[in-house]
Amino acid sequence: MTTITTTPVTPRKRVEELAGERIATYQPGYLADRAKSVAALARLRRGAGQKLESCPDLWGLVDTSPLYEPREDARELSEPELERAENALHTALTLWALHQQSRRDAGMHERGDRGKPRGVGAAVRRMMKPDEIDDSLRKRLVRVGTAPDLPTLAQRLRDIVLLLRRERLPLDYALLAGQLYTWQWPDGPDRVRREWGRSFHARQVGEPTDGEEPGDDGPVGE
Repeated sequence: MTTITTTPVTPRKRVEELAGERIATYQPGYLADRAKSVAALARLRRGAGQKLESCPDLWGLVDTSPLYEPREDARELSEPELERAENALHTALTLWALHQQSRRDAGMHERGDRGKPRGVGAAVRRMMKPDEIDDSLRKRLVRVGTAPDLPTLAQRLRDIVLLLRRERLPLDYALLAGQLYTWQWPDGPDRVRREWGRSFHARQVGEPTDGEEPGDDGPVGE
């Protein structure tokens, strides 16, 4: 008899899955101009750049309750993991709502893959002319990467998101949620900066990968 062993779903992967599920709840309705979804996004985007504890009215919209539910394919999350996961989901969903504002022709959350990079680095690169580096945009990305803490990171990402909204360029917010989760661990900022750097440079040279894989997990709390 063959025993099939499955790899447990990591906390980062759970954060990415939940972010994607939450956005899938609201994005189609917003694009269809349904009142409930439009109202939900209006509330969510008011939380962009704000701390989770400062926005208790958004807890029902972000809804992290699935993180507390037992799963056969995942272990129970620790308190530090839950706290970081909640912060990441709040930040990613509120930034997406800001990005989606007044954009009814297409969803601003779009999952990426190796042939269609949609990570932060690739998104910044897409705002540049082919084969040219816009130094002001590059410096914005560097500034985001050197944020000393999550609140500062959220504020600097907000600036990038507003530029992407202007250019109607989507971002993979499930991936971003996972990266925001990773960022909060001791070695996390270095890891995420590497992902963003690979994404940016892969886009520059036209390689078919952004270096950012949804399951690319770090060793701490992952």
